[in-house]
Amino acid sequence: MVTLLKLIAILLVLGAIGLTGYAYLGDLTPEQREVVQPVTLDAN
Repeated sequence: MVTLLKLIAILLVLGAIGLTGYAYLGDLTPEQREVVQPVTLDAN
């Protein structure tokens, strides 16, 4: 039982390290594009 808990703890630590590494090193920049939308002003 202790071995299973150690394995789960190691997997959690490795997962956290992997997620942190991906957040810092992964390409997470959003796609940029120009949006043009007409606006109708009702000034009555």
